[in-house]
Amino acid sequence: MAPASKEPKGQKELDVIVNATLELIQRLQTVLSDINRNPTATSTSSAQSSGQAPLNSLALAQDSSALVRAHATKVSLLIVNEPFTPSALVGVIRELAQGPLPSLAASAETCTADRYTAVFRKELAWRCRSVLLELAKLLEKIPKDGKALSASEQGFSADKGSIALTGVLWAACDQVAVLTKGGVGGFFVKKVEEWRDTLKDVMEELKEWGEQEPDDDDDDEDEEEDDPVHDTSEKSKQSVIDDFMSSDRTIPKSDPDKIRPRLETSLKRLRLVTLLYQAIVKRRIKKLPAIPPPEDADESARAVPTKLNDAAHVLEVLPDHFGDLAAAIYDLDPEEIDEMMDQCFTDAETVSNVLGQTWEGGKDEFTEWTEKFKTEIRKA
Repeated sequence: MAPASKEPKGQKELDVIVNATLELIQRLQTVLSDINRNPTATSTSSAQSSGQAPLNSLALAQDSSALVRAHATKVSLLIVNEPFTPSALVGVIRELAQGPLPSLAASAETCTADRYTAVFRKELAWRCRSVLLELAKLLEKIPKDGKALSASEQGFSADKGSIALTGVLWAACDQVAVLTKGGVGGFFVKKVEEWRDTLKDVMEELKEWGEQEPDDDDDDEDEEEDDPVHDTSEKSKQSVIDDFMSSDRTIPKSDPDKIRPRLETSLKRLRLVTLLYQAIVKRRIKKLPAIPPPEDADESARAVPTKLNDAAHVLEVLPDHFGDLAAAIYDLDPEEIDEMMDQCFTDAETVSNVLGQTWEGGKDEFTEWTEKFKTEIRKA
């Protein structure tokens, strides 16, 4: 009878703590998913005690992600080196579960919308959740047989090896660090510039499409359709294929629905709105006061996150609305074009009204510029 294989000391304890930590990660992921879906909601666990200074959520997230990265690196080394020592892993994982993991989730919970904006909180929750997701994958690689991972289990094949998983986890932790180091202001500078670039892409595509010449083959095609010599089943099949492959429509020369004037108006408004985004970055986002506002801040300073969040919501959807406008133009649908132009016009005016005044509620050069902007976009 073959002797029973001896289980290494501490393996059972390791299995227990790994399973418990994975369960903890699952619960924390649920918390972060809820925040990501509804960033304006206030978690009961994030409420501050009366008289207690609010936590610095960004510093907490940065420190927690750095600790997760460091502990994960230890785990990654311990599971590939011989002799395999479960007790060492138990200590590292216990530290993870008791400190960095709850703190990482707490950073998103305490990053409330009224202090950091809902848009930023949503992003922080998503990045923190990504860290937990990748950490869980690494913990699931911890051996259960008391032996270090083999060379194939460590490798990069199909992104399943422990080394590859560790690299992905590092990247997720670094993304949290980048976000927190840049702060709310840095985040919004990048986001508004991204949205502006999307608008520029829509504008360039519309320009190129508008420069296309309509086909002159309509009359010839009509004549061929009346010619029984060409009316064969093979020709019909080919026509279907040709129609499918050349589905791009152009503005007909006669332009009975006045699509081209609508296109020109849309391009003018797009250009003005891209300039608005550029000016907002320079004159408003880069001049943001401290976020979160200090405890002794006045009413105008406390209102900044809400004001920024309201503006960001419109700035984010405007590129989508202009995309819908472009789709309506491509479809040569005058009614839809008019409807989407009105929507884009309303959105642009809303943003210019929200951010027209300074963060302190006063007037400056940008205030005057937004008035001119509204005049020009009405005339376009």
